[in-house]
Amino acid sequence: MSRFGRTPEQRRHKALRRAAPGPLRDYLAQPLPDVSTPLDDARLLAVDIETTGLDPRSDRVLSIGWLPVDGSRVVLGGAGRAVVRDDDAAGVGQSATVHGLTDDRVADGIPLEEAVGHVLTALTGRVLLAHFARIEKDFLGAACERLWGAELPCVVIDTFELERRHLTRGWGDEVPAGALRLWAARERRGLPSYRAHEALTDALACAELYLAQRAELAARSPRTTLTLRHLMT
Repeated sequence: MSRFGRTPEQRRHKALRRAAPGPLRDYLAQPLPDVSTPLDDARLLAVDIETTGLDPRSDRVLSIGWLPVDGSRVVLGGAGRAVVRDDDAAGVGQSATVHGLTDDRVADGIPLEEAVGHVLTALTGRVLLAHFARIEKDFLGAACERLWGAELPCVVIDTFELERRHLTRGWGDEVPAGALRLWAARERRGLPSYRAHEALTDALACAELYLAQRAELAARSPRTTLTLRHLMT
């Protein structure tokens, strides 16, 4: 069960009744992934969003990157990236020091409706994969409510949460400051360093981390067929 006591599928049906015609309604018309699906057969979409802040009520989406993960394979040919323009918003402000997106670059982007539409098309029938997935869920959900009048139910795997579980397997375990960050988790596994806070690069980094975490879980439970249910949040 999920929030308000409803399963993701029940939330999908309710949202489908509310959604205006468009990409969200098309997404909602298809069933969500079955949580009993073995990870070898699972279809995910790694997503990263760069924003001006952390509050979807007052901050805005600046760029989105995504790429599919099919079983144990990252599908680079399905990768996408969009810079998002908002003609009615103020400039990016101090957030440019984090993500490197200047006002000029953002001005050449596409509208939020178009960008989110691309993501929804890619996400249809897939699991949302992200690191600290609350950001992606909250900003995409707020955009869907604003643009098409309904929420965005989805099955989620959060590599941040998987890392927290990995580092707190004993009673009273405490996680060192910064240990759950994407780049710290990758460094522990010898994964390569990439430039941080670029949406598509971060989505790729999340996908690679997921595959490493998944391999570790499989090694610890060799007799268990891991499914989406074991990893979802």
